[in-house]
Amino acid sequence: MPLIVTGAAQAAENPEPPLDLSDVTLTSALPEMPPAAPQPMPLPDRSLDASAFVNASLEQTPVLDLPVEQAPPSFDCELTLTGAVAAAAMVDLALDAACLPNESFTLHHQGMMFTGVTDAEGRWNMTVPALAEDALYIAAFGNGEGVLVNVDVTSVSFYDRVVVQWSGHSGLQIHAREYGASYGDDGHVWADAARDMSIAAAGEGGFITQLGTRDAGNGRMVEIYTFPSAIAIRPGEVTLSVEAEVTAQTCGRDIDAQTITIRQGETPSIQEISLAMPQCDATGDFLVLKNIVNDLKIARN
Repeated sequence: MPLIVTGAAQAAENPEPPLDLSDVTLTSALPEMPPAAPQPMPLPDRSLDASAFVNASLEQTPVLDLPVEQAPPSFDCELTLTGAVAAAAMVDLALDAACLPNESFTLHHQGMMFTGVTDAEGRWNMTVPALAEDALYIAAFGNGEGVLVNVDVTSVSFYDRVVVQWSGHSGLQIHAREYGASYGDDGHVWADAARDMSIAAAGEGGFITQLGTRDAGNGRMVEIYTFPSAIAIRPGEVTLSVEAEVTAQTCGRDIDAQTITIRQGETPSIQEISLAMPQCDATGDFLVLKNIVNDLKIARN
């Protein structure tokens, strides 16, 4: 059998001579560094023209001005209210509201209120009783517009006045029976026998004034009885009552109203009225409201 010799044994039998390093020169393997780091190439010294970046088509399109918001036109509504003293402590009122034609308003005076309506030209005229010597009248529209006037009415203290006011349909009426008159006599003064201010100015008797309109929805209405107590030509008594007619508009419902009484220039006295009307089978009847206003006693002057 042949003899197999391993590598270790073979090396031991044939050893290699050691390396002679005396003639070997060592050198560095690192590359030599350059004297300076490389720098970027300088850009050309040239300013850029911004127009080069603008689209040519835009340059040819004119720039339109943006619309300017217009201020809304101001609504300048000039109102005037004038007053002139008339007979029997009455005042002729004239309202001019050209910017408010066919418009309803409320006329205020010493707690008295009624509805007026301007005509097609914005005008309104009415003769209205004064309830104070320094008589202030205010016309107030629903849109907040308003106007006022002061009138000096020195003759107020010569007259007694009874005012009844309400809204809509009430059927209320003032009845005055002067100097013992019965219903239907010449001395029975009410809406259907109203007289006018001339009889009071002469000291002969009283008269009825009706103000307001029902056409403006639930309009305010006023009825006033005026008697010349301080200048009456004869003494006596005036029996006063407030009556309510039962109508198709008033039957079966409650009626709210107010009275204002002024005696020879004194402070007005105000009283509230709440009345339950009978059912509609009583249509045509009248309710007499007692103790609502006091009778007038006329002394000799």
